[in-house]
Amino acid sequence: MDVATALDLLEQETAGLDAVVAATDDDAWALPTPSPGWTVGHQIGHLHWTDSVALLAVTDPDAFDRAAQAMRPGAVDDLAAEQAKRPRAQLLADWRRDRDGLHRALSAADPAVKLPWFGPPMRPITMTTARIMETWAHGLDVCDGLGVRKEPTPALAAVARIGYRTRAFAYTINGREVPETDVHVRLDMPDGSVLEFGEPDSPQRITGTADAFCRVVTQRRNIADVALDITGEDAAAWMDIAQAFAGGPSAGPRPGERVQPHDQ
Repeated sequence: MDVATALDLLEQETAGLDAVVAATDDDAWALPTPSPGWTVGHQIGHLHWTDSVALLAVTDPDAFDRAAQAMRPGAVDDLAAEQAKRPRAQLLADWRRDRDGLHRALSAADPAVKLPWFGPPMRPITMTTARIMETWAHGLDVCDGLGVRKEPTPALAAVARIGYRTRAFAYTINGREVPETDVHVRLDMPDGSVLEFGEPDSPQRITGTADAFCRVVTQRRNIADVALDITGEDAAAWMDIAQAFAGGPSAGPRPGERVQPHDQ
């Protein structure tokens, strides 16, 4: 996947989420989502802040470094809360402006350059796919808060790829040794195509829909609550700790904790 393709997926995903929240009112903006303490407004506020700081990383690395150094523990929750207090129409307008600016900046960026971030520096393609993953995951939170089903989208390809590639990361942050045996992942996309990762002959296997896999690796559903076929102890152990997003280890939801009536 190149940057242009990834940016198209990001645009589709953000536009879809935008359509969902644009159809709401101020009352819906205050509805709680499955993320403790976060309303629909918190979720969009977080996406806006992350898009805006990503834009800063691309266009003004020195300013980004200053902003990153000023971050304090708990800042992500505090910043989301600050954004959620803003007038809904203004927050939506600013989110649209900054995500459009990020699209243009990443399109123009040297694909070989490494952009600063809160973790290791990232090339434009990595930053773009990370934005897809986060937009998809927080978009699912928004849909859950609004009580609507998030339909599968082409963005699942990018989210699933990150989910597979962060397998070793999940073990490392949990203080576990990474198994030597690979896991073969075979996932059905909504358009009928198939995604495959890992060694095809591995005895450790995961099969099912890309949507189900992505819900687990982004810790939006417990493995017990999705239709994935797991073969092998290593594959099962990975799904218990899978974490596609950066940061310290997160336990994820317990069985049944995030199941929604519209899941079926």
